[in-house]
Amino acid sequence: MSIPANKTLFRDVSILDSTGAEPYRGDVLVDHDRIVSVGATAPGAADGARVIEGRGRTLMSGLCDAHTHFTWNNSGDLDGLAALPVEEHLLFAVESARSYIDSGYTMCLGAASAKDRLDVVCRDAINAGRVPGPRYLANGPEIAVTGGELVKGITWFADGPEEMRKAVRRLIEIGVDQIKLSMTGEEITGTQRAEDTYMSDEEVAAAVTEAHRRGKRVCAHARSAESVKMCVRHGVDIVYHASFTDEEGMDLLESAKDWIFVAPGVNWLVATLYEAADFGYPQEAAEAAGYKRELEMATAAMIEMHRRGIRVLPGGDYGFAWTPHGTYARDLQHFVERFEYTPMEAILAATALGGEIMLRPHELGKVQPGYLADLLLVDGDPLADITVLQDHDKLHYIMKDGKFHKETPDQR
Repeated sequence: MSIPANKTLFRDVSILDSTGAEPYRGDVLVDHDRIVSVGATAPGAADGARVIEGRGRTLMSGLCDAHTHFTWNNSGDLDGLAALPVEEHLLFAVESARSYIDSGYTMCLGAASAKDRLDVVCRDAINAGRVPGPRYLANGPEIAVTGGELVKGITWFADGPEEMRKAVRRLIEIGVDQIKLSMTGEEITGTQRAEDTYMSDEEVAAAVTEAHRRGKRVCAHARSAESVKMCVRHGVDIVYHASFTDEEGMDLLESAKDWIFVAPGVNWLVATLYEAADFGYPQEAAEAAGYKRELEMATAAMIEMHRRGIRVLPGGDYGFAWTPHGTYARDLQHFVERFEYTPMEAILAATALGGEIMLRPHELGKVQPGYLADLLLVDGDPLADITVLQDHDKLHYIMKDGKFHKETPDQR
């Protein structure tokens, strides 16, 4: 339960402010929901504040997951997402929302909902303070063309430009913040290959034009080289996966880097390849399906995107049996160990870029005066060991909107 705090002083913390500057010791003062001073506190400004003694612990922005599925229910049964009754499914989605903020994630962008309104209901309940969770941009069921779905029971179908426009309109009527297109396959289905592209240029263009006309963004499950190029050509705002991006696609992404985002969902590839055996999908099967090759291709692609300054964010597809909720910060480790990011660069991708993908770069993702007080006090140095963010016990304090979601009594 959130504990009201009108004014809080974090004293003597190591401030990791997500501007790119090296951490420095100082104080951070929060007044109601905003950060009012960083570094030094003016005399009298902290009068009446609750004081949290930092003793050098790291104070940083809350994290962002750019590819969130509240409704993925920690199962290995993809079809079971459709079979789960909506009442139980809503309860699980609410629990997932809490898992994100328990893990230090204060920003999440919905990447598809398994049932029509579950994301929207969770977002509204979080915003109303009825349930704990991150700031959330809600999605609806993903749209696919006939024969191009990944999981039939959780998909809306649209064939041709006019049906695409109608599907987008219906989703906007539900109340979503963005639209999801399912453009390519996924090897685990056994029938839909990741390098196959199912949508036409005309269908993608119609969906994006209709969404943008109504002030909504579009994201896309796009693994194939052709699908990535289609995304850029037609203005898809957020590209998920992009594993097989070729040189032409890389050039297009670079030309669009001021407005487009990429979220590879790398932990899905790693865990499906190496950690799904206990759930009936052994490594041999994953390699035979092509996941080892895809991980190699995606790794090379993300290294190149990073080199070119394309905005790549962590997060994606948590909520399957081998990518369970609560393990989200593994993506940051993969960015460092596989994509050649420094720990600082990985944290900037999960914080400052999080503010950008959430469309609020002026007030989310940094520890700066005037920003919303979404803060983590971490017992450790993420720049020395990025894996510390995976240890929930090391997240001593979690604050959102100036209110404490989690507090760890100081035993020192």
